[in-house]
Order: sequence, then structure tokens, then C-alpha cells
Amino acid sequence: MKKRSIPSYGAIAKPTILCCIEEILPMSKPIGYFTSYKINDGSLLESLQEEYGPTFERMTKHEKLFLISAIAAQLCDQSPGSCRDEIYVVGHQINSSLPVHDREGLIEALTNQVRWGRSLFDTEVLPMQ
Repeated sequence: MKKRSIPSYGAIAKPTILCCIEEILPMSKPIGYFTSYKINDGSLLESLQEEYGPTFERMTKHEKLFLISAIAAQLCDQSPGSCRDEIYVVGHQINSSLPVHDREGLIEALTNQVRWGRSLFDTEVLPMQ
């Protein structure tokens, strides 16, 4: 019986246990990936990372959600314009109809759009309905 050789993938070899785990469970990125934090900059971000870990792993889910709501509420108050009545209805529908994983996904999608997206209505005033 001939012994089969294992194919070599060279520099693109990926079959490691860690890579397989990352494909199954996406890993969080550290605070510095999303912010202006630099190592040893003495900032609040550095203090948060030291206290709660680079991916906030030393916070509960409840605490993370509280911070999301506190930051979002303050950013909303500072943002120009107002919210259409229908958006309040949409918020209620989302919270009463969607499962948790979809609501968490919407937080991620909306956060991405707030930071990097464009709105057709950024420069227009919408009529109140």
C-alpha cells in the first residue's frame, strides 16, 4: 500500500484549528480597530481597554447594551433634524417582532451605516407624515 503525501499549501496554508474556530465563531476586534486609540496614549479608550479588556470581554452583555444605548441616545440628541413618526413605529415593530439575533444584527448594520454610509436625505428636510 502506497503512503499518500499530504498536499502542501505553502504560504496560503490555512487548515489550522484557530482558523477553523474563527470561521465558526467570528472573533471580536479590539477597541483600537474601531477607534483612534493608540497604545500608551493615556486616553479614556486606553483606560477602558485596561479595565474591561481590548474586546470588552470583562463586561456583561447587559453592560455593553447599556453603553450602546447611552452613546446612541447622546449622538441622536446631537444629530441635526428630527425623526419621522413612522420610524417610531418601525422601532416598535422591530422590538416586538424580530428575534434577538436579528435585532443584534440590525444594531451592527445601522452602526455601520451611521459611520460609513450615506443617506439620500442627509441634506434634505423630510416632510413630517
